Amino acid sequence: MARKCEICGKGPQFGNRVSHSNKKTRHKFNPNIQNVRVEVDGEVKKIKICTSCLRSLKKSV
Repeated sequence: MARKCEICGKGPQFGNRVSHSNKKTRHKFNPNIQNVRVEVDGEVKKIKICTSCLRSLKKSV
């Protein structure tokens, strides 16, 4: 399962966890992807979208 939003294309980002002693270890930040049923062209489809797109989608409806 790809951790990518089907609307905006947001995917995983990479960064560092920084400890109190300033030691850095690599860390992966996954977007909050949700499975949602959406009506597209009269038919219901299941798509994977991030929560920021889900919020903007609910505002437009």
